Amino acid sequence: MRRRTRHRSALLPAFAVTALFLAAGCSSPSPHAAPPAAGQGQDARATDGPTGDTGHSLAVAAAPAATATATAGPSGTGRRAHKSTLTVSSYDSRTRRAVISKAPARSGTSQSPATPSPTSSAAPQKAAVGDVIASAPAPGAPHGLLAKVTKVIGESDRGTEVQTEPAALNALLGDDTAKGTVPVDPSSFAVDKLLPDVKVSWSKAGDVHVGPKGATVPLGSLRLDVGAKVQTAEGAPVSAGASVSGFVQVAPQVDFSYGGTGTDAAPGSAYLGVSGDWTSGWAVKGRAAATTGTPLRIPFAKLHADPVLQVGPVPVVVNLDLTCYFQISADGHVTVDVEQSLKGDFKAGGTFGVGKGWTPVSSSDMTSTPVRASLTTAGSVKTALGAEATVGLYGTVGVTADLAPYLRGEASGTVTASSDTPEVKAEGTWGVYGGVDLSGTLRIQLSIFGTPVLQRSVPLGSLHREWKLAGGSLSS
Repeated sequence: MRRRTRHRSALLPAFAVTALFLAAGCSSPSPHAAPPAAGQGQDARATDGPTGDTGHSLAVAAAPAATATATAGPSGTGRRAHKSTLTVSSYDSRTRRAVISKAPARSGTSQSPATPSPTSSAAPQKAAVGDVIASAPAPGAPHGLLAKVTKVIGESDRGTEVQTEPAALNALLGDDTAKGTVPVDPSSFAVDKLLPDVKVSWSKAGDVHVGPKGATVPLGSLRLDVGAKVQTAEGAPVSAGASVSGFVQVAPQVDFSYGGTGTDAAPGSAYLGVSGDWTSGWAVKGRAAATTGTPLRIPFAKLHADPVLQVGPVPVVVNLDLTCYFQISADGHVTVDVEQSLKGDFKAGGTFGVGKGWTPVSSSDMTSTPVRASLTTAGSVKTALGAEATVGLYGTVGVTADLAPYLRGEASGTVTASSDTPEVKAEGTWGVYGGVDLSGTLRIQLSIFGTPVLQRSVPLGSLHREWKLAGGSLSS
């Protein structure tokens, strides 16, 4: 796992994490090549995947480490998406110019069946006007590249320099279909720690990295442990010092589907979303102080990954960013001692249908078990340990989701005192509640599927669930 660490003042801790990517479908028919259209002057292309005139259900899986570029010819040429020996040597996002070259043969391995043999009569592959190119992360395009060649500028010893413009997935997937869910490799996340006491653990088949002593991480899971002091109310006794500690564990995945109707039309359906299993255990103690009007949110870690999904012959690059945070609002009067375990799952995303356009999808099913819960003195406090996730394709943000499991405590009553005695009496009730908030936004960039452009961002809606953990009377 790549890791970047940056320490900041630990006024508040922060905490959580969520979700990533994508898609699985049915089996793909045996690959076969489509001949170049007569009179086009195009070079022969290596193929991998269907090239007929009817739609297919494409296999979807995590892409191999050496992911081949996919290309497709202009609409009407009959050259459907296929694996190519072309590769993106460099890309300038400001000018949208790219250098396209032939991928070098890997030493010690036999040539890929998708690569013309040395004795083949096919001409070498070259980029041509109208070609649509899908590439895994490349120099100058760290989030992958999905582009259409609009002009061939010239040749050099590095390859063919071309001018490009943004393209959409339907130009490659056409009338094919794909649907499924693929988990994200937890070790692929680059982690930027924002607080000193953050420990990262993860595990995948055949490889385990465990941070905190005794931590157990299921296969495919990413775990963050955190502990920090929390700002206390002015004038509070030393015994009321506040702190937060615990862990959150997520098995992230991204959900993807595409139901095409052709290269010149919007797909019949599409879906992009984030989901996963969530487990956490955490505790809040002491008398925390923060404004009750605007909750204070302190991020404690940022994570990023660019998993590549192989949809038939096409590499689909997913971009995932997670900002893990701790959030608190409290009046500085209430003292809490709360610990709970939380377990469940979540899903957030957007679905497209002809006639309906993009509509939101959000759900969460979580249950909690209170280990201990008490609250003294009239007042209120609410703490959340969550993560904001953004999921996009080829460097464009498609869905933003904010998952925030929380604890809320409140006490109400009266406090009486007498001038002839130092005794202070309090009477009332108190309660501690667990809950989860899930919100998010669909972004205009979801048009990358080839759907109509959104004129505005569309809220996912707000999902809110709350349950009582404990309660009782307040007296002294």
